[in-house]
Amino acid sequence: MWLELQIFGFRALWSPYYLVFIIALAAIYFYVTGPKRKKGEERPTISQQLMFYSGLFLLYIIKGSPVDLLSHIMFTAHMTQMALYYLLFPILIIKGIPVWIWRKVFSVPILSSILRIVTKPLLALIVFNGAFSIYHMPVLFDYAKSNEAAHTIITTLILLTAFFMWWSVFTPLKEMDRLSPILKIGFIFANGILITPACGLIIFAGTPLYETYTQSGAWMQAMSLCVPADVLNGISSSLSGPEYFTPMPLVEDQQLGGIIMKITQEIIFGVMIARIFFTWFNRERDTIDPLPANIQTES
Repeated sequence: MWLELQIFGFRALWSPYYLVFIIALAAIYFYVTGPKRKKGEERPTISQQLMFYSGLFLLYIIKGSPVDLLSHIMFTAHMTQMALYYLLFPILIIKGIPVWIWRKVFSVPILSSILRIVTKPLLALIVFNGAFSIYHMPVLFDYAKSNEAAHTIITTLILLTAFFMWWSVFTPLKEMDRLSPILKIGFIFANGILITPACGLIIFAGTPLYETYTQSGAWMQAMSLCVPADVLNGISSSLSGPEYFTPMPLVEDQQLGGIIMKITQEIIFGVMIARIFFTWFNRERDTIDPLPANIQTES
């Protein structure tokens, strides 16, 4: 498949302008948390820096590498992209930004009030899973894939809801840490349950659901979102649809995409639950008063 993808050219495969954007974000982070820091503002720890820069690297892999191009060809690649974009990327960014920056964000007038509402755990839980499920309704999905502005707006809004959802679990602001460890575990379990219907409908559908991957006209329109117009015009006559790049039947590709989304979600959620549980367990163990050393057993 890699050789076939070469026909789209370097810009479509590696998105150099998007790479410049990622590098600019990394430079801003370095400047704001380094030379620009004021007295009393702590430099991010090595762990925080690794989290943030890893998040940016993951973002480029998701949206700037051939993965993005493949997401317009194979539904499997699309669901892999969605799983990493919404379920892993926000965690890395939330954990990677120092507390004092988040405190400044949440102190901005008006914005602060909005953020404190949309990050309420129950609301964030319902809105994210609702937005993700609605996006994958065939009518809206095909429309978003055919219109660049709609695609950018919709996917960005879902990403914001993913940030709000994960904020309930990983907020660095103590005054906003509303959930106990056991409630955080339950919150993640609830996420897994709420996202299951959308994955289930995709997995058990007996026919292809999306025109984007089945009709050549809709597919070419979707490809225009990531392939330069001059390149696409030059090769459009030789392409009939996604089947040119993969022998996998459309229904199987669709089903595999749903399975990958569910499995990836289970892995990420499982790791997060384990992390929360063992952190909580170790903290509780450390708070148990040790037996006094001078207690002697009776003879």
